[in-house]
Amino acid sequence: MTTTVRRLLVSALLIPLLAFGGLASPALAADAQGARGAGSAHGRSPADDPNADIKDRLAAIPGVTITEEKPTTTGHRYFIATYTQPIDHFRPWLGTFQQRFSVLHRGYDRPTVFYTNGYTLGTNPSRTEPTRLVDGNQVSIEYRYFTPSRPEPADWSKAGIRQGAADSHRLVTALKRIYDQEWLSTGASKGGMSSTYYRRFYPDDVAGTIAYVAPNNTDVNDYAAYTQFFSTVGTPECRSRLNAAQRELLVRRDRLEARYVADNKAAGSTFGTLGTPDRAYEAGVLDVVWAFWQYSLEADCAKVPVAATATDDELYAWFDAQSGITGNSDQSLAKYTAYYYQAATELGAPFFDVSYLKDLLHYDYKELYSARSYVPKEIPTAFNPYAMTDVDRWVKREGERIIYVYGGNDPWGAKPFRLGRGSEDSYVYTVPGGNHGSNIGKLQAAQAAEATAKVLEWAGLGDQDKARSLAKSPQLIPDFGPLDVEGQRLEQERRPL
Repeated sequence: MTTTVRRLLVSALLIPLLAFGGLASPALAADAQGARGAGSAHGRSPADDPNADIKDRLAAIPGVTITEEKPTTTGHRYFIATYTQPIDHFRPWLGTFQQRFSVLHRGYDRPTVFYTNGYTLGTNPSRTEPTRLVDGNQVSIEYRYFTPSRPEPADWSKAGIRQGAADSHRLVTALKRIYDQEWLSTGASKGGMSSTYYRRFYPDDVAGTIAYVAPNNTDVNDYAAYTQFFSTVGTPECRSRLNAAQRELLVRRDRLEARYVADNKAAGSTFGTLGTPDRAYEAGVLDVVWAFWQYSLEADCAKVPVAATATDDELYAWFDAQSGITGNSDQSLAKYTAYYYQAATELGAPFFDVSYLKDLLHYDYKELYSARSYVPKEIPTAFNPYAMTDVDRWVKREGERIIYVYGGNDPWGAKPFRLGRGSEDSYVYTVPGGNHGSNIGKLQAAQAAEATAKVLEWAGLGDQDKARSLAKSPQLIPDFGPLDVEGQRLEQERRPL
């Protein structure tokens, strides 16, 4: 029995119960009321008038406020807006907040790609790879609790994946009033994870999902996969050079940390979250090998300082390039509090063996490197061990029309999403030697064509044969251009995940 058939049967059984209100949640009731409102307003609101200007149509949707329109050089229209969301989708009477999103308008007859990077919103026009492939519209959402999309005061218990998925569901549902062609969802890294979580709770909102470099930490106490990764990635010579440079940062700690403290003082940095500059320095050193493989390629091993001969300046500059001198300050960490909170409560965080550094460490590695250490002490956390296993189980048993793309040398891919017997029309691809910037375009030619064909098919641009034909005709797919530069910059921006 296919997943689609199973879902139809379940829906048939639930309809009588929902009619009596037995299983309806406040969030479902609100969605139903919104849908009725849209229907009753049909033909009377600019939102429903295909001849109205897109700005007027967007502004007419209840809850939407257009804050800015920015020009593009490509004929697209680009808007930054906010949407009124419940702080708690399951108890909407607790209040609302304004969540930022953007719309890159291509045309009503085009597919729409729903994008989240899992963090804050980029506010310059850009296209993700799926948007470029389908020549479509793009709706981008700022993940809840990243500023300014954060209620004040913030109840951090409402920052989880279920609430985030409901944000996406409400916004997509509202905008389908305008964009009625097929929808796809996408995101990279935390965005790839978030697009998967969205599908887990609202599997039928979009026709397909393209999730890039999305880790899947189902057991935070099992770090064997990460340890195995770092013992096999690249060449033995590269691994040795990296480990030696990392160790040398601790050997020369007395001199290099003094520079670190001085530079952070000059920058106005404080270290209330991690505790002291000494803890922050050690945490940064622990991160350099991970950061190298996340953002660099094996060819970049030649640029790693040789521990025995490198000057202090060379080592310090390399440390800055990998971890960032101010990267563990309160001021830098504050941008990512919502991520670290999620990691400490649901997502989990990686561990791996660093026994080759043990004699030089001042602190317990697991305690210092844990996500909890990066969350301000006044914010309570409690880890839910079932959140990720639930999503993992859904992908294997019921996931449909999902593409996962990983980089062969990306540490975040050490624990990937895997498909199961119930996964339908879903695929996992790996870019050989790829890092955290891996995508469909970097796959081997045959796999890239296959994945592109699926994206086009799911977007409603023809059946599989037609999609394959389109995929083999690059001239029919818009090339990477000026409009995409900002999106590429955002994806390459250094973040915790």
